[in-house]
Amino acid sequence: MTTAPPAQRTVLKRFAAGGPRGSWPAEEYAAAQRAEGTDAHVVMDLGSDQFLVVTTTH
Repeated sequence: MTTAPPAQRTVLKRFAAGGPRGSWPAEEYAAAQRAEGTDAHVVMDLGSDQFLVVTTTH
């Protein structure tokens, strides 16, 4: 049985959580990255109160 190495996350960009109401810059950036072929998604870093746009590599 072969075990795959654990996936690593790479942070592409950080966004402050306190953005203007109705503004989703992290989601917009992630969508633009996905349109260019990068599997990007948004996660929340509670410790720093930031949204992180990350990609996963194996």
